[in-house]
Amino acid sequence: MPFIQDSHLPLSSFVKTHIDIPDYLDPSLSPYTIMDGGSPTHGDVYRQASVGTFSTSEALELARESEEAAEDPIIVGILEVAINNIWIKIQQQPTSYVMTTGTDDLFDSRDVHVDADFRLLGTNYEPDRNIRTTTKNFKIYLLVFLTCGLSLIWLLPSCLSNEKVDTLPKPHLVKYSSTPAPSATPSSAVLEVFQVYQPVLIPPGVTDETASYNGVEDTAIIASTNDATSCKVVLMEHTFGYSYGIPFVGNYTPPGCKFNRVVMNFTVTSSGRQFDRLAIMYFGDSEVWRTSTAEPTTAGIRWEYLKDMTEYLYFWNSPQTLIFDLGNLIDSTYTGYYYTTLTATFFTSQETVEPADLILPISARHGADDSVSVFTLPGDNATNTIAFPRNANRAVFSISACGQSTEEFWWGNVLQSDIEAFEDYDGTLYGYSPFREVQVLIDGQLAGVQWPFPVVFTGGIVPGLWRPIVGLDAFDLREHEIDITPWLPILCDGSEHTFEIRVAGVIDDEEGSGTLIDTVGSYWLVTGKIFIWLDSNDSVTTGTAPKIFLPAPIITTSHVLTQNASGANETLTYITNVQRSLSISSTIITENGTTTSTWTQELSALNYGQYTAFGAIQINNATTYGIDTSKLGSSTKYKSEYTYPVWVNTTYLVLSSTNYTLEATITRGLDLVISGDSVFPSGLQPFTYLPSSAPLIAGFSGTHLSTTQDGSATYLGTSAGSSGFGSTNQIFQFSGLDINNDASDTELYYRNVQAVNSTIVYDEERLVGTEIGKYSNPRPGGAYLSQSVMSPKEAIGRGKGNPKQLLVGGGA
Repeated sequence: MPFIQDSHLPLSSFVKTHIDIPDYLDPSLSPYTIMDGGSPTHGDVYRQASVGTFSTSEALELARESEEAAEDPIIVGILEVAINNIWIKIQQQPTSYVMTTGTDDLFDSRDVHVDADFRLLGTNYEPDRNIRTTTKNFKIYLLVFLTCGLSLIWLLPSCLSNEKVDTLPKPHLVKYSSTPAPSATPSSAVLEVFQVYQPVLIPPGVTDETASYNGVEDTAIIASTNDATSCKVVLMEHTFGYSYGIPFVGNYTPPGCKFNRVVMNFTVTSSGRQFDRLAIMYFGDSEVWRTSTAEPTTAGIRWEYLKDMTEYLYFWNSPQTLIFDLGNLIDSTYTGYYYTTLTATFFTSQETVEPADLILPISARHGADDSVSVFTLPGDNATNTIAFPRNANRAVFSISACGQSTEEFWWGNVLQSDIEAFEDYDGTLYGYSPFREVQVLIDGQLAGVQWPFPVVFTGGIVPGLWRPIVGLDAFDLREHEIDITPWLPILCDGSEHTFEIRVAGVIDDEEGSGTLIDTVGSYWLVTGKIFIWLDSNDSVTTGTAPKIFLPAPIITTSHVLTQNASGANETLTYITNVQRSLSISSTIITENGTTTSTWTQELSALNYGQYTAFGAIQINNATTYGIDTSKLGSSTKYKSEYTYPVWVNTTYLVLSSTNYTLEATITRGLDLVISGDSVFPSGLQPFTYLPSSAPLIAGFSGTHLSTTQDGSATYLGTSAGSSGFGSTNQIFQFSGLDINNDASDTELYYRNVQAVNSTIVYDEERLVGTEIGKYSNPRPGGAYLSQSVMSPKEAIGRGKGNPKQLLVGGGA
């Protein structure tokens, strides 16, 4: 997934060494700069992205994706300066200088258009020449782009409305009609893309993504509820074209109706050719939702996602600056705009969960500048220093984190000692092991960890796997909770304290063990939030300092390389096994008395990886398991037990200089059992309104979500075009947990859906054990047209460009 970052952040936020931009690179002349200007009487709103804020990695990402960007003088200048600095270091240290992954990328001729003589982008520049020698060439470029640049006007719509909805009569089973984006209307020609998830409560009833009688996916009311009054606010109607560093910014004002629940509807359409894109929504400095886009088709795609946002009542109850960042790229090749509509529906329902009184962001904090606040790791120092309220009685830290670029398929990486195993054929592999740990530190001490879920975005592995059923959590990246209540006696002392987020990988010693290291590939996007519940204003929380039991994680590794008769590496087998436990407890004194607060985590991860056929075939079989528990005294207040297995087999064969095939098979799952007081909605709320399940809700202590996806896809790329075949089946079950653990889980929602070549061929749904819909259709034949995969290496996350040597029939 391409780089998404804020153009208003200082360059030092992105890279360790600041690169000064030469004076002759005038940012006003770049076609990728939005100019401040225009007549003030026209009321136009302009956004400026200063060239001085582009990082080397961001410029490199843009140059990789677009020929127009690769020829832009601003991008050229940034890369030239970076290459020149590296070249100076090489000349100064000809025998000792070691290129990092980032510097090696700069010299990759396929990625940056640098030929064997290091001539950049068709100019006469060479690294051993003075940077000023290219001024004449750039003046020509700049004069050309000046004319184009002055003609660009970007309008930022202030599209915020507040619409009161009259009392709704009790409806029957009807289709739910949302307010679509300008061209976001369902049609048989447009592919309806969807993520499978449990029903969501929204007036006028329990709403679900479901297939209609003809197999077309749509959002429908599957069960009506009692009469309700609601308000709906349009938060955003916006088209994301060339939007790197140019998020949508709007002002939210609370509606006039009473409410204790909020549900968002995000509707998107796109057509043409485009990568999948990550999107992050903020209220000011706080990230509140992370999603991603589907890859469009020529005829067009559409999706609609409902998201319960009730946990953020602290924000919804007061005016906010809404920032929505969806970094997209438009040029002659990538033509897909994303037309988006985001609405929020406010209403009152039966509610027993007490929302947080205060939410504090742990982020880059650039909301005041109408900019995004995500940290990029490694590179940024993801630390905030804050003063805690002294009357807190509960605090939970939530983590939002996902890998991008070389870290998107981190779970398929190899041990660091093996990254050059197939260098002659496959180039350098991505390393730091197939294990990642996201860490939260308070005042420099580890407070908890997240072992991330392996999200696969809609362009991942082989795109045909994800049409129209997207990967698990692709439209709604799940956050992880860490209870930091045991730290309150320290945090409530009136002083400032530091909160830091890190991402760690593993360095192996080639002798069977490994060590955690907080350096990984490029890059991870991370933010955090602290949900805080308060006592009365005159109360002060005290107690004892936390007792921390934190043994070193147990890390074992192994790897075996085999060679062919000529001595070339032919196969690689490697295993990574990590186990960790931690416990943090303290005595807490609040206005409600004295108690003991304890946070524990028990985790294990096993990843078996194998490369064969000189790196042409890769298999990964990984399972992560964890139990997180929060206790007050002897009572369990929150418990999360999770398992996520993933098995992937990918093969890429280059048949000639222009023809290649990709084959992939994937089996993955998510098993998540949550009981107690979670920060986020439990998912039980819709079932309190159904006659068949309402009497059962009081007997549930939590929920059990269990889902699996199985798919296979092939892709053929030729100079004349590309085509492929894809099939995916997903089974999803959402159940209630018996409060006394005396009975088995009670199934509340079930769906079994299968798609072949972008067509739903089977769909079965049950609600509280009763079938509510079933659809089947003979499997269609033929192949779909795929557009976005540019090379076999890029398609399966091993880097851009073709292999260094052709792999025919799996051999060398």
